[in-house]
Amino acid sequence: QVQLVESGGGLVQPGGSLLLSCVASGSIIGINAMGWYRQAPGKQRELVASITSGGSTEYTNSVTGRFTISRDNAKNTVYLQMGSLRPEDTAVYYCNAEIRSSFFRVYREYWGQGTQVTVSS
Repeated sequence: QVQLVESGGGLVQPGGSLLLSCVASGSIIGINAMGWYRQAPGKQRELVASITSGGSTEYTNSVTGRFTISRDNAKNTVYLQMGSLRPEDTAVYYCNAEIRSSFFRVYREYWGQGTQVTVSS
């Protein structure tokens, strides 16, 4: 079966940088859009950034200019480079992808388990 695994989270100081990675594995035929979501304590999960199979990107207003989403199709991996981090960026970050597998043969949404990002001095 298909699964997504995030890595790269941790504790950083305000103004610091962090690189998140998400690797998809399993009987994958194709991957369409991929994205990063986050959920802070007491708040709803929100879309942070997304990237289409063609490389088009979108960002939520609060991270525009600070975060960069990218993907490596050969590695079935999506990245989120985060810079100029602020305390309000603190959240659990989740990877999402639309994946077609040899089993289901249709594109379905998959989610990772999340990785904690804490921005604090």
